Amino acid sequence: MSMTMYSSDDKICGWNYVCPNIDKLQSPDALGVTITRCVAVMYLYFQFRDLKKMGSRYLLAISGLFTMFSSFMFSLAVVNLFKNDYTGLNEALPFFLLLIDLSKASALARFALRSTSPDEVQYNIAQGMAILGPIITLDAIVETLVIGVGTLSGWKGLETISCFGCLSVLANYLAFMTFYPACLTLVLELCREVNHGRPVWQLHQLMHKEVEEGQKLNPVIQRVKVIMSAGLMFVYAHSWWLAKNAKTDDSKEEVIIIDPTIAHKVKPEIALWQFYLSRMLNADHAITLLLAVLLGLKYIFFDVDIDTEFQKCQYASEESQTVIGDVEPNNSLDNNRNDPSSRVQFSLGDENLEQSVKMVTAATQTPPGNLPALVRLKSHQIARSTEECLEIMKSEDGAKMLTDEEILALLDQKLIPSYKLENILQDYERAVYIRRKMISQKLDNIDVMEQLPYTSFDYSTTHRVCCENVLGYVPIPLGVAGPLLLNGKNYYVPMATTEGCLVASTHRGCRALSDSGGVQSYLLQDGMTRSPVVRFACAEKAMQMKFWLEKSSSFQFVKEKFDETSRFARLDKLQVCQAGRLLYIRFIAKTGDAMGMNMLSKGAENCISALKEKFPEMEILSVSGNYCSDKKSAAVNWVQGRGKYVVSEAVVCEKVINGVLKTSAATLVDLNISKNLIGSAMAGVQGGFNAHSANIVTAVYIATGQDPAQNVSSSNCITLMETTGPNNCDLYISCSMPSLEIGTVGGGTNLHAQSTCLRMLGVQGPNTENPGNNAKTLAQIVCAAVLAGELSLMAALAEGHLVKSHMLHNRSFVQGSSQSTSHPNLVQSVSSCNTLSEDTQYQTNIKLTS
Repeated sequence: MSMTMYSSDDKICGWNYVCPNIDKLQSPDALGVTITRCVAVMYLYFQFRDLKKMGSRYLLAISGLFTMFSSFMFSLAVVNLFKNDYTGLNEALPFFLLLIDLSKASALARFALRSTSPDEVQYNIAQGMAILGPIITLDAIVETLVIGVGTLSGWKGLETISCFGCLSVLANYLAFMTFYPACLTLVLELCREVNHGRPVWQLHQLMHKEVEEGQKLNPVIQRVKVIMSAGLMFVYAHSWWLAKNAKTDDSKEEVIIIDPTIAHKVKPEIALWQFYLSRMLNADHAITLLLAVLLGLKYIFFDVDIDTEFQKCQYASEESQTVIGDVEPNNSLDNNRNDPSSRVQFSLGDENLEQSVKMVTAATQTPPGNLPALVRLKSHQIARSTEECLEIMKSEDGAKMLTDEEILALLDQKLIPSYKLENILQDYERAVYIRRKMISQKLDNIDVMEQLPYTSFDYSTTHRVCCENVLGYVPIPLGVAGPLLLNGKNYYVPMATTEGCLVASTHRGCRALSDSGGVQSYLLQDGMTRSPVVRFACAEKAMQMKFWLEKSSSFQFVKEKFDETSRFARLDKLQVCQAGRLLYIRFIAKTGDAMGMNMLSKGAENCISALKEKFPEMEILSVSGNYCSDKKSAAVNWVQGRGKYVVSEAVVCEKVINGVLKTSAATLVDLNISKNLIGSAMAGVQGGFNAHSANIVTAVYIATGQDPAQNVSSSNCITLMETTGPNNCDLYISCSMPSLEIGTVGGGTNLHAQSTCLRMLGVQGPNTENPGNNAKTLAQIVCAAVLAGELSLMAALAEGHLVKSHMLHNRSFVQGSSQSTSHPNLVQSVSSCNTLSEDTQYQTNIKLTS
């Protein structure tokens, strides 16, 4: 086909126009032209195959070709502006086809395929353009410069082809950088259903992997391209300089000129379509056409297994059809899972396109925070047999290729243990969803878990660390008290609690203490404990070992065995207690910034094993003999201490006591003696000589990722008050807490929310400069917060404000709205609850001052 039909109005060589020198412009090697055309067809075929590997038979390739065709037509339109005769470009058409690089379209499509929902398509395409843009720009520059070398050849035909090729490359670059991203976004927006049963989340993983591999650029290749571009620019500059200085008579360039007086129009003898048909039936055109038809048939009917990785993402059964998405608003994930109207469906398939366009769902109205973090498999037809499912589990891809229903069936048959779902599926959130569904089916109310959230949580921080058989998480309100001036520095104390007035009351105590000069806190002792229990044949044997352990040389032996188990744990002392033939060995050690129970257990176990070699008759009963004592009210912790032993003190001036606390120092001292000291003694409490230290300890522990169960010992506290000052109108208050079991690394401190609270206090993680200082500081903050809570509550009790404040602020307005509205006088009478001044923000204990 002559290219002049595009460059002139009605001149078609060989049909209605005589071109005498056309043979001089055409390639003399017909065989070479035919081979070039066949290579171009093969090249396009393999480009289509690459795009087919991503799951699209036609749409992506057609969109890419349409972009290339648009740039091609744009180039022709620009050429036509010059009104030159470009007869002979038909021989260069295969060369132009070789310039079409659909790998660029494929690379950008991979970024789009990383999207788990339509909302992410535009963002991922933009991200892909940001990464691929510089690479494509450099490639376009290099191609233009390389092809442009032909313009220096002096051969008119080659110069024409090279000029047109350079223009095509630039037009193709502009079209790809502007038109193709919009075209790709539109294509993906129209395709929202699964093709051939392929789950999109599997495709997403594959594309993510391919994109990561594609981003691994070879710096050598990029450097060579830059050097090549610079060299070609030098060649162009040198050629231009030579051409400028060359003399006209020295030029021996052979130029082929078509004499316009000889070239003339003729009357066509046959119709135009017959002319083109006769040209196509020529041997060279027929071979190219036949090859194109054969490759097209092969692509449509025979290329069904071109990508083994993609085939692994499909179901083994052709009857099984899967869907994805299952977007469930308002966390009602279990109830809406079977509702097609609440499901986002997104894929690349071009089959059933009309149906997929109709499936624009209501999920676009779902807030982003309620969208599930993963896309799941779900079967709408008969599930595969148990034997097939077990075979799939043994394959390389494993259980992640099974549908939710198939996994539930295996759970019911006890073929999969529920607690191993995370390891089997390698998908934490999907494991949690399936476990929720399994439990819900066994409850009377299958919708009981609707209000229990489980999405938008990083379960990797809890797996094998904090919790097992996870069903979700329980949100707890988080408040803040402060600023609390402690040791010359202000702290804002996070408190997670469901008890009304607790945060507000502690906040008031923090203000009273800060206005009086702050709190001083001291660490008296640091040592976590673990106490194994061993047994001997008789009490005498046990006594012999007890005396041996109390020797300094023996302690050094035990210390070496203990210290070798950890970089941070260091044994300080041993406390040995005997009961009959039983021996309790209490190991006391520093554990850095960790709470240290695991360190103590590991070290104690290693020491007991070493002692077993010296005392073969010794029988090891347990690594913990309750003489530690852990998570139990124990006198040994109250007397000897466990963890951090902290004392905090402060002097509250008379002005603050009267203005903020609305009481007097003498009243507080009298109440403290009657309540915290004598009252606790009458009750026979151990370590409970305080008003409510457990409230503050537990709230801070939950907020900072500590073990809440350890508030049993950690809440051991004695609160002392004395009058002081010139007129004994000021108040001296102290809190002594001998067993604060606390740390800033390990356990729940690794959770994102809890670690954020630790960062608020400036103690998150280990202290690299002084190991252990972060945990010590946190213990002092807790003790000072307890001091603030004790001061505020005691003042409220002294003036009779406790019940009034709780009636107003610690009752549920959702359940008790009728009571609150039916007693307006009560609401009015407690408007100044919690002993707050009417001329300050403390008039209601919900408002907090900074």
